[in-house]
Amino acid sequence: MPADPLHSAGKPQRSTTSQPPSGSGASAIEVRRSARRRRTVSAYREGDRTVVLIPARMSEAEEKRWVTVMLDKLAAQESKRVLGDTELAERAERLSAQYFDGRARPSSVRWVTNQNTRWGSCTPSEGSIRLSHRLQGMPEYVVDYVLLHELAHLLVPGHGPRFWRLLEAYPRTERAKGYLEGVVAAERLPHPPGAREE
Repeated sequence: MPADPLHSAGKPQRSTTSQPPSGSGASAIEVRRSARRRRTVSAYREGDRTVVLIPARMSEAEEKRWVTVMLDKLAAQESKRVLGDTELAERAERLSAQYFDGRARPSSVRWVTNQNTRWGSCTPSEGSIRLSHRLQGMPEYVVDYVLLHELAHLLVPGHGPRFWRLLEAYPRTERAKGYLEGVVAAERLPHPPGAREE
């Protein structure tokens, strides 16, 4: 029977943790080097951390390059995943528990196709939250930010200081706002003459 790779003796892995490059979705990156790994590089999300597995012999420059490649690859995979209404409601419940001690309790959370100028909306009197379908395919941290923004409205209706203090708990607030501002700015750019729709 082959030896269990997780429990076999041998050269230990070296692991380092660092802050991610700006624009990535994770709050920390852990690079694990392994003498057993020869050529392949892989990565996965573990909570708020991204774990990148690389061969021990890689130089620091190769490590940096591969971390960037793997972060881009994970972000592309995540952007293709579309949450349904049920998953969206479950996600809102988890985010409320994590950032607002479960105090924001929406009665419904769903995608809508009639919001083309807003990313989301909330009706506090009904407890309903609606997210624009345009968010589908965007990075998960952006969808989470919009969900938290609308959940915060269940606790504080306006956009005053109390509202923004609630959102300070989410570490990717500024990054998500920047992403959405970039999307809006890109939509306003003039299209090159060759790219016009027929």
